[in-house]
Amino acid sequence: MTRGATQDVTVTGLLAEIADVGRDAVRGGYSRHVFDDADRALREWFTTRATGLGLDVVPDADGNLWAWWGAPGPDAVVTGSHLDSVPGGGALDGPLGVASALAAVARLKATGLTPARPFAVVVFAEEEGSRFGVACLGSGLLTGAVAPDRARALTDAAGTTLAEVWAANGLDPQRLGPDDRALGRIGCFVELHVEQGADLVHRGAPVALATAILAHGRWRVRAVGQGNHAGATPMGSRHDPVIVAARTVLAAREAALATPGARATVGRVTVVPGGTNVIASVAEAFLDVRAADDGTVRAVVAEIAGAVRAAGEAEGCTVEIVEESFAPAVVFDAGLRRRLAAVLGDPPAIPTGAGHDAGVLATHVPTAMLFVRNPTGVSHAPEEGAAAEDCERGVDALVRVLEELV
Repeated sequence: MTRGATQDVTVTGLLAEIADVGRDAVRGGYSRHVFDDADRALREWFTTRATGLGLDVVPDADGNLWAWWGAPGPDAVVTGSHLDSVPGGGALDGPLGVASALAAVARLKATGLTPARPFAVVVFAEEEGSRFGVACLGSGLLTGAVAPDRARALTDAAGTTLAEVWAANGLDPQRLGPDDRALGRIGCFVELHVEQGADLVHRGAPVALATAILAHGRWRVRAVGQGNHAGATPMGSRHDPVIVAARTVLAAREAALATPGARATVGRVTVVPGGTNVIASVAEAFLDVRAADDGTVRAVVAEIAGAVRAAGEAEGCTVEIVEESFAPAVVFDAGLRRRLAAVLGDPPAIPTGAGHDAGVLATHVPTAMLFVRNPTGVSHAPEEGAAAEDCERGVDALVRVLEELV
């Protein structure tokens, strides 16, 4: 290793390099979805940057990228995050963790460190689930949380299957699924992420450790009615599925407000055929529900479902409610968290309502998360951000953590 050769690799510099990739001129912010043009550009950027740091980049069958410092091996220390985004998302959700990991490697190499344990930086695929509708898809496939047959059959908005997308990008869709060998190599996983909330603003702290992730799931509500003419059909003769979709939105809000700590959101509604002067034939509402424990999430969804089915019956529409994904509540490994807290000087410890790849891995290996202060508290939107000095403090914290672990 040569000293000085990697000293210009800073987290802010790395993020600046990808600042124009995947900009969304319509929504604002960024739209970066697995294996679209933006995602492929980001994967190429990561591969180039990691290789330049002397890491060996190896893709797996599930669409994830592994950059190894030295030979892969058991009991590895792994860090990283994801590069994809929600539609019109912010610049940091995912990329901050990846760029911070690369910057931390550069800092560690500049000190002459030789890891005593195998070490890797990972980029997980389709964490947001924005193309195929399943969050944490790459880590879910790796761990077996997502069934391969189900994944291969998933379709995007254009009707293209995941299997077709994988094949078009040089991956064999028949090989995707649980990878016991790769999972067995991970001794612990630490993910750095921008905070998705304003807790650290109120605490006056730049960095925190995560304690837990709320239970959360996604459901698709599909209402089928009778398409008809908006002007020629009397109000009392209609079977309008959009009424059922609207009831879904309101029922979600009502149920969550009545349940302390619960969050319920309808973030997407699709209408067929979508004409202004046409009563729809089909409407779909996509529901996201989160709470501190699994039972509370299920109870909130049951309440919403009851209201939606009643609305469907009243409107003369058929209703189907399908669970698309569910992630149980996660409590991060207490021993690893105590170890990191000691290294970092006992920073704030906070829960998060957002799902993460670290949460998927937590049922298999010890995991931990670091959060970097977000001054707006806004995430999944263009206003998401973090001060440059706080991003660098996040790298400082990650470097100290990795020095302790490797």
